[in-house]
Amino acid sequence: MSFINYDHQEINFKIVYVGPAQSGKTTSLEQIYKRTKGKSRSAMVRQESNERTLFFDFIPLFLGEVDGFKTRFHIYTVPGQVLYEDSRNLILKGVDGVVFVADSAVDQMEANLRSLEGLQVNLTEQSIDLGNFPHVLQYNKRDIKNAANVGEMRKLLNAQGVPDYETVATENNGVFDAFRQLAKDVIKDYADTY
Repeated sequence: MSFINYDHQEINFKIVYVGPAQSGKTTSLEQIYKRTKGKSRSAMVRQESNERTLFFDFIPLFLGEVDGFKTRFHIYTVPGQVLYEDSRNLILKGVDGVVFVADSAVDQMEANLRSLEGLQVNLTEQSIDLGNFPHVLQYNKRDIKNAANVGEMRKLLNAQGVPDYETVATENNGVFDAFRQLAKDVIKDYADTY
């Protein structure tokens, strides 16, 4: 849930990248961080073990203004591993928008489905209906040889028909487009609510 800091004239939004383990969440966040180099941002905080993010990556990022207030986005990733369910629940508290990063490998479709179902459960526990909540999908790793058909991935993962993007996070293809769309949707949702 957005937080307004009247002293600093800021509206703070929380964006969380969700998806199965090693789908490209952290790489997507790193690409956004690189893309905003030199702009108003803070340091990227990483907590990882054995090259896998266990808790979160966090980037506060300023993007424009709304009604004279600066918008500040706090961007996190959650661990994709099933055993970190409690961490995911904690990080998703107060979320304003979600980027779901799906792994395009054919053998990862079940992991994508489990992760998406887990997201729906996590949000339902916060009384949030994913169908009426700002979110976008990234079909990541589109450059791999065994990439699933995008049309099939849409049928499987995008029942709500939200904006979706084919991405290659390692090359920053499509990643910032997905983030920019979500940022617009989050701001619109805020404006419609307040």
